[in-house]
Amino acid sequence: MLSKAKPNQIGLLKKPDVQDKYFTHLDMKIAILLSVFVAVVVARPEEDLYSKYEYFDVKEVITNQRLLKAYSHCFLGKEKCTSEGKDFKKLIPEAVRTECVKCSEKQKSLLAQVIKAVVEQLPVEWEELSKEYNPNGVYTVSLNQFLEKYANN
Repeated sequence: MLSKAKPNQIGLLKKPDVQDKYFTHLDMKIAILLSVFVAVVVARPEEDLYSKYEYFDVKEVITNQRLLKAYSHCFLGKEKCTSEGKDFKKLIPEAVRTECVKCSEKQKSLLAQVIKAVVEQLPVEWEELSKEYNPNGVYTVSLNQFLEKYANN
């Protein structure tokens, strides 16, 4: 039996190869399971971000100019963001490019109300946001159509 045992790094005897194969196989299964788990967790946040704000209280933001300005400055990187602001900031580029294709109808309405409020109440911030997220004006026409369709819902 000693002839089948292998010395380990510090010269002690190691258990037979049968156990090594078992642990290697088990380790591989654990690694695969952890990889799948991580992939699922990493893949879900964006989907969760969209659904997380289905019932966001947009009235609180659009009727409070200080709060609206704070969100605008967050999106511009001028001020610290709330956790919601950080989430919204992550979604803005895609929402602008795709007319918020991943958003529900309700979320599109909420977004349009916030944009309309910024346009009307904070024209300087709106100009800066436009330069930041639509520098070449490529999305101006589609954004105006989006606002016409959803801002008054």
